[in-house]
Amino acid sequence: MYVAAKLVREGKAQAFVSAGNTGAAMAVSKFIVGAAPGIERPGIAVAFPTKAGKPTILIDVGANVDCRPRHLVYFAVMGHTYAKEILKFTDNPKVGILSIGEEEGKGNELVKDTYPLLKMTKLNFVGNAEGRDIFTGEFDVIVCDGFVGNVVLKTSESLGMVILDMIKEEVKKSFLTMLGAMLMMPALKRFKKKADYAEYGGAPLLGTKGACIITHGRADAKAIKNSLKVALDFVETNFNEKLQKNINQLLPEELNKIKENGE
Repeated sequence: MYVAAKLVREGKAQAFVSAGNTGAAMAVSKFIVGAAPGIERPGIAVAFPTKAGKPTILIDVGANVDCRPRHLVYFAVMGHTYAKEILKFTDNPKVGILSIGEEEGKGNELVKDTYPLLKMTKLNFVGNAEGRDIFTGEFDVIVCDGFVGNVVLKTSESLGMVILDMIKEEVKKSFLTMLGAMLMMPALKRFKKKADYAEYGGAPLLGTKGACIITHGRADAKAIKNSLKVALDFVETNFNEKLQKNINQLLPEELNKIKENGE
Protein backbone atom coordinates (compact mmCIF):
# COMPACT_ATOMS: atom_id res chain seq x y z
CA MET A 1 0.00 0.00 0.00
CA TYR A 2 2.84 2.37 0.83
CA VAL A 3 4.50 1.71 -2.54
CA ALA A 4 1.23 2.24 -4.43
CA ALA A 5 0.46 5.47 -2.56
CA LYS A 6 4.01 6.73 -3.14
CA LEU A 7 3.60 6.17 -6.89
CA VAL A 8 0.51 8.39 -6.82
CA ARG A 9 2.30 11.07 -4.80
CA GLU A 10 5.19 11.05 -7.28
CA GLY A 11 2.83 11.35 -10.26
CA LYS A 12 3.75 7.93 -11.65
CA ALA A 13 0.17 6.74 -11.04
CA GLN A 14 -3.13 8.61 -10.82
CA ALA A 15 -5.11 6.32 -8.55
CA PHE A 16 -4.67 4.13 -5.48
CA VAL A 17 -6.96 1.10 -5.03
CA SER A 18 -6.70 -1.21 -2.03
CA ALA A 19 -8.55 -4.21 -0.60
CA GLY A 20 -6.14 -4.38 2.33
CA ASN A 21 -6.54 -3.26 5.92
CA THR A 22 -8.92 -0.28 5.91
CA GLY A 23 -7.07 1.64 8.61
CA ALA A 24 -3.75 1.24 6.82
CA ALA A 25 -5.30 2.21 3.47
CA MET A 26 -6.75 5.37 5.01
CA ALA A 27 -3.43 6.21 6.65
CA VAL A 28 -1.34 5.93 3.49
CA SER A 29 -3.99 7.76 1.47
CA LYS A 30 -4.13 10.69 3.90
CA PHE A 31 -0.44 10.94 4.77
CA ILE A 32 1.39 9.62 1.70
CA VAL A 33 -0.90 10.64 -1.16
CA GLY A 34 -1.92 13.67 0.90
CA ALA A 35 -4.97 15.90 1.12
CA ALA A 36 -6.05 18.00 -1.85
CA PRO A 37 -5.43 21.77 -1.63
CA GLY A 38 -7.83 23.41 0.82
CA ILE A 39 -8.97 20.10 2.34
CA GLU A 40 -8.18 19.47 6.01
CA ARG A 41 -9.87 16.11 6.41
CA PRO A 42 -10.52 13.67 3.54
CA GLY A 43 -13.67 11.63 4.14
CA ILE A 44 -14.81 8.14 3.14
CA ALA A 45 -18.08 8.09 1.18
CA VAL A 46 -20.26 4.98 0.92
CA ALA A 47 -23.24 4.61 -1.43
CA PHE A 48 -26.16 2.90 0.38
CA PRO A 49 -28.89 1.24 -1.72
CA THR A 50 -32.38 2.73 -1.29
CA LYS A 51 -35.95 1.82 -2.18
CA ALA A 52 -35.97 4.84 -4.52
CA GLY A 53 -33.50 3.06 -6.80
CA LYS A 54 -30.73 5.64 -6.50
CA PRO A 55 -28.14 5.43 -3.72
CA THR A 56 -27.73 7.67 -0.70
CA ILE A 57 -24.16 8.79 -0.06
CA LEU A 58 -23.09 8.75 3.59
CA ILE A 59 -19.88 10.64 4.43
CA ASP A 60 -17.77 10.21 6.58
CA VAL A 61 -17.86 6.52 7.50
CA GLY A 62 -14.61 6.18 9.41
CA ALA A 63 -11.76 8.37 8.27
CA ASN A 64 -12.31 11.00 10.99
CA VAL A 65 -13.64 9.90 14.37
CA ASP A 66 -13.63 13.42 15.84
CA CYS A 67 -14.82 16.28 13.65
CA ARG A 68 -15.51 20.00 13.86
CA PRO A 69 -18.47 21.66 12.15
CA ARG A 70 -16.41 22.99 9.24
CA HIS A 71 -15.20 19.46 8.46
CA LEU A 72 -18.79 18.29 7.97
CA VAL A 73 -19.43 21.24 5.65
CA TYR A 74 -16.51 20.14 3.48
CA PHE A 75 -17.82 16.56 3.58
CA ALA A 76 -21.09 17.92 2.20
CA VAL A 77 -19.31 19.52 -0.77
CA MET A 78 -17.34 16.32 -1.37
CA GLY A 79 -20.55 14.26 -1.30
CA HIS A 80 -22.31 16.77 -3.58
CA THR A 81 -19.47 16.51 -6.11
CA TYR A 82 -19.39 12.69 -5.90
CA ALA A 83 -23.15 12.39 -6.46
CA LYS A 84 -23.14 14.83 -9.36
CA GLU A 85 -19.92 14.02 -11.18
CA ILE A 86 -19.31 10.30 -10.55
CA LEU A 87 -22.66 8.65 -9.78
CA LYS A 88 -24.48 11.19 -11.99
CA PHE A 89 -27.97 10.62 -10.66
CA THR A 90 -28.79 14.28 -10.04
CA ASP A 91 -27.48 17.74 -10.94
CA ASN A 92 -28.50 19.27 -7.61
CA PRO A 93 -28.05 16.69 -4.82
CA LYS A 94 -30.19 17.08 -1.72
CA VAL A 95 -27.88 17.30 1.29
CA GLY A 96 -28.77 16.52 4.90
CA ILE A 97 -27.00 16.07 8.21
CA LEU A 98 -27.56 12.89 10.25
CA SER A 99 -29.39 13.61 13.49
CA ILE A 100 -31.93 12.19 15.95
CA GLY A 101 -34.85 14.26 14.67
CA GLU A 102 -35.83 16.10 11.52
CA GLU A 103 -36.53 19.42 13.27
CA GLU A 104 -33.87 22.12 13.33
CA GLY A 105 -32.30 22.24 16.79
CA LYS A 106 -32.32 18.46 17.28
CA GLY A 107 -29.03 16.61 17.71
CA ASN A 108 -25.75 16.85 19.59
CA GLU A 109 -23.54 19.94 19.71
CA LEU A 110 -21.70 19.02 16.52
CA VAL A 111 -24.94 18.70 14.55
CA LYS A 112 -26.45 21.88 15.99
CA ASP A 113 -23.29 23.87 15.28
CA THR A 114 -22.96 22.50 11.74
CA TYR A 115 -26.60 23.11 10.75
CA PRO A 116 -26.36 26.93 10.39
CA LEU A 117 -23.07 26.61 8.48
CA LEU A 118 -24.70 24.29 5.94
CA LYS A 119 -27.57 26.77 5.59
CA MET A 120 -25.02 29.47 4.69
CA THR A 121 -23.71 27.46 1.74
CA LYS A 122 -25.11 27.30 -1.79
CA LEU A 123 -25.61 23.57 -1.44
CA ASN A 124 -29.13 22.15 -1.72
CA PHE A 125 -29.26 21.67 2.06
CA VAL A 126 -32.66 20.36 3.15
CA GLY A 127 -32.10 19.85 6.89
CA ASN A 128 -31.73 17.00 9.34
CA ALA A 129 -31.85 13.39 8.19
CA GLU A 130 -32.79 10.57 10.54
CA GLY A 131 -31.33 7.08 10.41
CA ARG A 132 -34.25 5.73 8.39
CA ASP A 133 -33.65 8.32 5.68
CA ILE A 134 -30.40 6.62 4.65
CA PHE A 135 -32.43 3.88 2.95
CA THR A 136 -35.47 5.82 1.69
CA GLY A 137 -33.77 7.90 -0.98
CA GLU A 138 -35.18 11.17 0.40
CA PHE A 139 -31.64 12.54 0.62
CA ASP A 140 -28.83 12.20 -1.92
CA VAL A 141 -26.01 13.03 0.49
CA ILE A 142 -25.99 12.71 4.29
CA VAL A 143 -23.05 13.96 6.35
CA CYS A 144 -21.90 12.83 9.77
CA ASP A 145 -18.68 12.36 11.71
CA GLY A 146 -16.65 9.22 11.10
CA PHE A 147 -17.54 7.64 14.45
CA VAL A 148 -21.29 7.71 13.79
CA GLY A 149 -20.84 6.87 10.11
CA ASN A 150 -18.73 3.80 10.82
CA VAL A 151 -21.25 2.50 13.35
CA VAL A 152 -24.03 2.93 10.76
CA LEU A 153 -21.95 1.17 8.09
CA LYS A 154 -20.96 -1.82 10.24
CA THR A 155 -24.51 -2.18 11.62
CA SER A 156 -25.99 -2.12 8.12
CA GLU A 157 -23.50 -4.69 6.83
CA SER A 158 -24.18 -7.00 9.77
CA LEU A 159 -27.97 -6.61 9.51
CA GLY A 160 -27.92 -7.47 5.82
CA MET A 161 -25.93 -10.65 6.39
CA VAL A 162 -28.09 -11.72 9.35
CA ILE A 163 -31.33 -11.22 7.40
CA LEU A 164 -30.02 -13.27 4.47
CA ASP A 165 -28.93 -16.07 6.82
CA MET A 166 -32.33 -16.06 8.57
CA ILE A 167 -34.15 -16.23 5.23
CA LYS A 168 -31.98 -19.17 4.12
CA GLU A 169 -32.71 -21.03 7.36
CA GLU A 170 -36.46 -20.49 7.02
CA VAL A 171 -36.46 -21.53 3.35
CA LYS A 172 -34.84 -24.87 4.20
CA LYS A 173 -37.60 -25.81 6.67
CA SER A 174 -40.08 -27.25 4.14
CA PHE A 175 -40.51 -28.27 0.54
CA LEU A 176 -43.12 -25.54 -0.04
CA THR A 177 -40.84 -22.76 1.16
CA MET A 178 -38.02 -24.13 -1.00
CA LEU A 179 -40.37 -24.18 -3.99
CA GLY A 180 -41.46 -20.62 -3.22
CA ALA A 181 -37.84 -19.54 -3.02
CA MET A 182 -37.17 -21.03 -6.44
CA LEU A 183 -40.10 -19.08 -7.90
CA MET A 184 -38.79 -15.91 -6.26
CA MET A 185 -35.21 -16.44 -7.45
CA PRO A 186 -35.30 -13.80 -10.23
CA ALA A 187 -36.57 -11.16 -7.78
CA LEU A 188 -34.02 -12.21 -5.14
CA LYS A 189 -31.19 -11.93 -7.68
CA ARG A 190 -32.34 -8.41 -8.62
CA PHE A 191 -32.44 -7.48 -4.94
CA LYS A 192 -28.97 -8.91 -4.36
CA LYS A 193 -27.62 -6.87 -7.26
CA LYS A 194 -29.04 -3.67 -5.73
CA ALA A 195 -27.67 -4.42 -2.27
CA ASP A 196 -24.32 -5.97 -3.25
CA TYR A 197 -21.36 -3.75 -2.31
CA ALA A 198 -19.41 -5.35 -5.16
CA GLU A 199 -21.63 -3.54 -7.65
CA TYR A 200 -20.35 -0.20 -6.33
CA GLY A 201 -16.73 -1.34 -6.28
CA GLY A 202 -15.15 0.47 -3.37
CA ALA A 203 -15.62 3.48 -1.14
CA PRO A 204 -13.68 6.55 -2.29
CA LEU A 205 -11.64 8.55 0.19
CA LEU A 206 -12.69 11.99 -1.07
CA GLY A 207 -10.42 14.99 -0.73
CA THR A 208 -7.02 13.45 -1.49
CA LYS A 209 -4.63 14.56 -4.22
CA GLY A 210 -5.17 11.38 -6.24
CA ALA A 211 -8.10 9.00 -6.61
CA CYS A 212 -8.08 6.72 -3.53
CA ILE A 213 -10.53 3.82 -3.53
CA ILE A 214 -10.84 1.50 -0.53
CA THR A 215 -12.70 -1.76 -1.08
CA HIS A 216 -13.65 -4.61 1.22
CA GLY A 217 -11.12 -7.12 2.51
CA ARG A 218 -13.27 -9.95 1.14
CA ALA A 219 -13.66 -8.28 -2.26
CA ASP A 220 -14.12 -10.73 -5.13
CA ALA A 221 -13.11 -10.26 -8.75
CA LYS A 222 -16.26 -8.22 -9.51
CA ALA A 223 -15.60 -5.85 -6.62
CA ILE A 224 -11.98 -5.33 -7.66
CA LYS A 225 -13.03 -4.74 -11.28
CA ASN A 226 -15.63 -2.18 -10.23
CA SER A 227 -13.18 -0.51 -7.83
CA LEU A 228 -10.76 -0.01 -10.71
CA LYS A 229 -13.62 1.36 -12.81
CA VAL A 230 -14.54 3.82 -10.04
CA ALA A 231 -10.90 4.94 -9.87
CA LEU A 232 -10.89 5.45 -13.64
CA ASP A 233 -14.10 7.50 -13.40
CA PHE A 234 -12.47 9.78 -10.81
CA VAL A 235 -9.45 10.33 -13.04
CA GLU A 236 -11.36 10.81 -16.30
CA THR A 237 -13.85 13.28 -14.79
CA ASN A 238 -11.08 15.36 -13.18
CA PHE A 239 -12.89 14.97 -9.87
CA ASN A 240 -10.43 16.98 -7.80
CA GLU A 241 -10.64 19.96 -10.16
CA LYS A 242 -14.42 19.91 -9.94
CA LEU A 243 -14.25 19.55 -6.16
CA GLN A 244 -12.04 22.63 -5.92
CA LYS A 245 -14.43 24.53 -8.17
CA ASN A 246 -17.39 23.56 -5.98
CA ILE A 247 -15.53 24.54 -2.82
CA ASN A 248 -14.93 27.99 -4.29
CA GLN A 249 -18.48 28.40 -5.60
CA LEU A 250 -20.60 26.76 -2.91
CA LEU A 251 -18.92 27.80 0.31
CA PRO A 252 -19.22 31.30 1.79
CA GLU A 253 -16.28 33.52 2.75
CA GLU A 254 -17.38 33.27 6.38
CA LEU A 255 -16.38 29.61 6.43
CA ASN A 256 -12.84 30.50 5.43
CA LYS A 257 -12.68 32.89 8.39
CA ILE A 258 -13.85 30.10 10.69
CA LYS A 259 -11.15 27.86 9.23
CA GLU A 260 -8.46 30.50 9.74
CA ASN A 261 -9.52 31.00 13.35
CA GLY A 262 -9.37 27.25 13.96
CA GLU A 263 -12.94 27.05 15.25
